Amino acid sequence: MKFLLFGTGDYYERYKKWFSREEVLALLDNSLTKQGTFLDGIRILSPEEGVKLPFDKIVILSFYVKEMRDQLKQLGVPEDRICHFFDLHSLIYQKESKKPIRYYGKAEEIISSSDVNERRLLLLSHDLNLGGPAIALYHAARILKGHGYQVVYGAMLDGPLRDRLLAEGIPVAVDCNLQLETMREAAWTGSFSLIFCNTISYHVFLSERDPNVPVIWWLHDSSFFYAGIDRKILQGLDRRDLRLLSVGPVPCRAFCEIVPDMPFKRLLYGVEDTRRRKRGIEREGVRLSFVTIGYIEWRKGQDLLIQAFRKLPRDLRARVDLCMVGQDSSAMARQMREEVGSMPEVRIIGTVDREHIDQILERADLLICPSREDPMPTVAAEAMMHSVPCLLSDATGTAAYIRNGVDGLIFHSEDIEELTDKIVWSITHRQELAEMGRRARSVYETHFSMEVFEEDLLSIVDESLGSACL
Repeated sequence: MKFLLFGTGDYYERYKKWFSREEVLALLDNSLTKQGTFLDGIRILSPEEGVKLPFDKIVILSFYVKEMRDQLKQLGVPEDRICHFFDLHSLIYQKESKKPIRYYGKAEEIISSSDVNERRLLLLSHDLNLGGPAIALYHAARILKGHGYQVVYGAMLDGPLRDRLLAEGIPVAVDCNLQLETMREAAWTGSFSLIFCNTISYHVFLSERDPNVPVIWWLHDSSFFYAGIDRKILQGLDRRDLRLLSVGPVPCRAFCEIVPDMPFKRLLYGVEDTRRRKRGIEREGVRLSFVTIGYIEWRKGQDLLIQAFRKLPRDLRARVDLCMVGQDSSAMARQMREEVGSMPEVRIIGTVDREHIDQILERADLLICPSREDPMPTVAAEAMMHSVPCLLSDATGTAAYIRNGVDGLIFHSEDIEELTDKIVWSITHRQELAEMGRRARSVYETHFSMEVFEEDLLSIVDESLGSACL
């Protein structure tokens, strides 16, 4: 087959291994700066130019599926020639094209052992990067290992989290075939007494499973991530010994829009208490420190925050420093850099390491999450751990655990006027904001502490293993 690959960013890098150079006619991208250049020796074209080539299928390598699919259809591409990376199992999967699995620690020894162990657990992440879901599963692995379970942490893609896991004595298996394979095809996963899958990325894996191995499926994803999914796969899942968990109300709601009768339990992640000091008396005259942390993209809504800041009176804006932290390689980030050039109180600093995040939050007076869609931003729980109040859109899952005006602030998603008003209140009610932060610490302790997470996690795992023995 001859392919056009639509998208040259992160998901191109994740999935390009499955396409030979001879199969790919061209890459497609809407960025004018990329068009006419080459990536991996393949030319990048505009979609308008690319669709003129004699292709068989266009594969969308992005989660902006709806917009890209609509664009292609407007260019005359038939629906049945447009695919998504979630379709690659049915499109190109062949057993003879499997890639080697990489084992670290004692992973291969545990997997190949013939010893029957009712406490042998496999935890599967979509990658080993330091994103929220992978870190949450890492904490789960540490807890389960500490309680005597034999744990292997598996992932589709390698990343910096591997070193942390190995330092904790947790073996790791990196199997990129999990991007395409079902559970029955990934035979090595069948040697465990329980499999813990993380995120909607494992829906193809679970489409053909061994019902004798109980599965916990922990969902962190909003409806945005369901656009490329074949709904029939979710509707046809074998439900025997399959337990679905949701990080708050947003992932549950997204899944139940497709499968409304699927039962869920809540499992919030735990955040380690890294607070080094209690917050002292606020210093008058010092500029307030507001911060937003997250990948700079449409879904996270940082553009809305900039619009709200522009509406502030100059005297109020001069009393604040706004620090924007997160991956800033997106087109939206580049545009925002131009916009904030005339706003000295706003800084875009890109990504920083874990220790720097803690340092920023220790000094912060307010964390702002202006997201258009955000299941349960880890940074909100981290802020409350540091006694920093959060200003959240009601499209964030964390808003369900906040009492507006008591231990945090909530505005209606995309309502720039209301967001501006909440920012004005925060600037002009400095002492009340600090008291709100101290109450926010109780939200962390009640819902997001490691102690609460540990208790809930062990209860669910014990229940799943117990039912499997009946």
